[in-house]
Amino acid sequence: MRDKIKISVIIPCFNEEKTIEEVLFNVKKSLNEINWLSEIIVIDDFSTDNSRAILKNISEKEDIKFIQHDTNKGKGAAIRSGIFLAQGDLVLIQDADLEYNPNDYQKLLLPFVEANADVVYGSRFIGGGSYVRIHFFWHYLANKILTFACNLFTNLNLTDMETGYKVIRREILSTIKLKEDSFGIEPELTIKLAKKKARFFEVAISYNGRTYDEGKKIGLIDAFRAIYCILYYSIKS
Repeated sequence: MRDKIKISVIIPCFNEEKTIEEVLFNVKKSLNEINWLSEIIVIDDFSTDNSRAILKNISEKEDIKFIQHDTNKGKGAAIRSGIFLAQGDLVLIQDADLEYNPNDYQKLLLPFVEANADVVYGSRFIGGGSYVRIHFFWHYLANKILTFACNLFTNLNLTDMETGYKVIRREILSTIKLKEDSFGIEPELTIKLAKKKARFFEVAISYNGRTYDEGKKIGLIDAFRAIYCILYYSIKS
């Protein structure tokens, strides 16, 4: 079965010059170990550091699809650009920093093989990952509140709706239209997939969260946007 499945790894990137090369190395290493058909799609969301030049150089030498936004549009817009080009059976979203470890791909893909999953989320909170860097308390609390609110409206029992590791069958992903440009893509995706009666699974992952000094981007305004998205997309038919 495995040799018939193709994975599209989508990597949104904005100002990640310090990490993007290592992320790509780790992604390729993990995909080689899994030995499935695969493609890597990197979207530079109008970086103002050296990320774009690094990615352009890599894409000219290696088999990587490289998309360049002409303005900074946000993570959600970058994901949409990647989905548009994706040709795999499964779409895996990978951040361009080092918070999420591609060594967890094996875990993330297992439910598709053994349990006919439609959607798999990598959870930072259910235990069983190799390591989890201790979270900021207020980030942890905000995540729990947002996940609880999303569960309330979707009747799911997720532990980590805001996770950066989401793997989705492209077949079901193609049936929904995504609109959010920034981090609101996380609840929007979850709610729209839940409305499609997708089969959700969670697996434990490792997590090495960053501080703002280290480049973390999500903030308080994104939490308020997520609350709005939960309410809006839950009510909207």
